[in-house]
Amino acid sequence: MMDIIGKRYWFFLLSAIIIVPGIISLAIFGFKPGIDFKSGTSLTLRFEPSVEETKLRQELTSKGYGDAVVQHTSAGDFLIRLREITNDEKGKLATDLGTSLATTVTVRDFAVVSPLVAGETARNAVIAVLVAAIGILLYITWAFRRMPKPLRWGTCAIIALLHDVLAVLGIFSILGWLAGVEVDALFITAMLTVAGYSVHDTIVVFDRIRENMTKRLPGEFPEVVNYSVVQTMARSLNTSLTVFFVLLALFLLGGTTIHYFVLALLIGVATGTYSSICNASALLVVWQKKEWGRFIGRKSPSSGT
Repeated sequence: MMDIIGKRYWFFLLSAIIIVPGIISLAIFGFKPGIDFKSGTSLTLRFEPSVEETKLRQELTSKGYGDAVVQHTSAGDFLIRLREITNDEKGKLATDLGTSLATTVTVRDFAVVSPLVAGETARNAVIAVLVAAIGILLYITWAFRRMPKPLRWGTCAIIALLHDVLAVLGIFSILGWLAGVEVDALFITAMLTVAGYSVHDTIVVFDRIRENMTKRLPGEFPEVVNYSVVQTMARSLNTSLTVFFVLLALFLLGGTTIHYFVLALLIGVATGTYSSICNASALLVVWQKKEWGRFIGRKSPSSGT
């Protein structure tokens, strides 16, 4: 039988390798916010006949919109994000583009986000994540109330959840720095979805540990935990791969507007599966064996694998 729990510190090291660069990027560069988190305008334009993206960028630059972000959608339209403009400026821009590019321009979508709304969206996003984390902690503590020290189970699940959230946040910070990937309101939706998925997978493993402890299987706590993780591994992998392949199809074939939303879910599903198998239950063992001293360079008297 695989000894996953016995190799827990190798898995913790791998998690650190994934998360630490992202935290450094977050501290130095932060995110590249979309118009949901800063004032700006989003336009979806259709050109008939169609135009080349490079020519459209050149025309936008010549008209004073050199900082505009242009994306070609699967429907053949162009999604353009630029500084905040009025409705009249929007009409003039569409007319000017149609004239200079010798085409007919149809404005299919137009949205403006003011600085006040952007700030409120950012605050609500932070509050939503904090409320979700507190609610999850309380629920798991209540669900495992018949186990010794139930708060410990909820705390380990939250740590695993933070692992997944930090992985997604860090990767998107790096992508924002390297590739100009923006975060918007859909990104917050993705983060809450990742949190729910991560905890759901962790609870499945924890529930099997509780069941095997109730059966009083032979062996010490680490052996029971390892046996439980191995028992649930096939279920976790099968479920995750099913979700992963659907998300991959959406990422490759879906529209531009959900592209980065799906990417966040892809990363979250991968890290959520990893943390539920390799980290969450291992943290229970670390806590039960009082091995926290290893994280700060001290060897606990009761440590050991």
